Amino acid sequence: MSELHKFLFEGLPVRGMLVRLTGSWKELLARRPGDKAYPPAVRSLLGQMSAAGVLMQSNIKFNGALVLQVLGDGPVKLAVVEVQPDLSYRATAKVIGEVADDAPLEMMVNVLGQGRCAITLDPKDKMPGMQPYQGVVPLHGDQREPLHKISEALEHYMLQSEQLDTRLILAANDEMAAGLLIQRMPVEGEANLEGHPGRGEAIGDHEDFNRIAMLAATLTSEELLTLDAETILRRLFWEEDMRRFEPLRPRFACTCSRERVGQMLTGLGREEVDSVIAERGEVEVGCEFCGAQYRFDAVDVGGLFAPSSLGGSQTLQ
Repeated sequence: MSELHKFLFEGLPVRGMLVRLTGSWKELLARRPGDKAYPPAVRSLLGQMSAAGVLMQSNIKFNGALVLQVLGDGPVKLAVVEVQPDLSYRATAKVIGEVADDAPLEMMVNVLGQGRCAITLDPKDKMPGMQPYQGVVPLHGDQREPLHKISEALEHYMLQSEQLDTRLILAANDEMAAGLLIQRMPVEGEANLEGHPGRGEAIGDHEDFNRIAMLAATLTSEELLTLDAETILRRLFWEEDMRRFEPLRPRFACTCSRERVGQMLTGLGREEVDSVIAERGEVEVGCEFCGAQYRFDAVDVGGLFAPSSLGGSQTLQ
């Protein structure tokens, strides 16, 4: 069963989370069987992104969708993970060309150095005209050397957006996607980086955070994917006084529906949809996230564009 464990280090300004996506992750992969399956390296990337997305959504407690995207200039053009406030998540990727089974991140998405990672926060209760917040970080370091792990880009993003040190360990295979997040909490009266010359040098020098982050960094991918949560936390932090919270249960879920697909078709316009009907006899739309197929014949399309249906769609939007 998928689980997310939150914990605090008593008396220290450091918090952590450990996520293990098991059944939900295998369910997600099962939606793309046979020749539709992603290459192993892409599955690993999506798994790491899924674990990271769940950790980030739980960390910020945001009432809306968190969308984590990697936009690449290699064979993986796009990888997307969307996580809702209840920690339900879905993921998909657009792959063009061959991807070696052991391809590193830079060979999948950053061949020409143009790859980037985008994090979008789309609130559920946004006001009319309000745009989602988006932060973008490149997939290369300060000296333009390529990043080898998606965790490095996300650590950089969280330092930029929250002005707090973060250590992120991610791993994924076909059985599990997992991640460990350690973050330095703001101390009362502590200013953010912005507008505070010299504060940047102090970030990362916090003795307690550095010690715990170094312990977290000793966790191997094999250990993260094979050991249970209790064993991982006990082995890493056996000397620390830790407060644990009740586990949360992430799950796979897709927000697609026939109604939403119908609204998309009405947005295309009657003439374009009718041309597909004339050519193929029906319109078939597949969800890239869960693999669900939605079919609309001529009668269905006529109903979509009936005056009452159009009015209903506009009201829903």
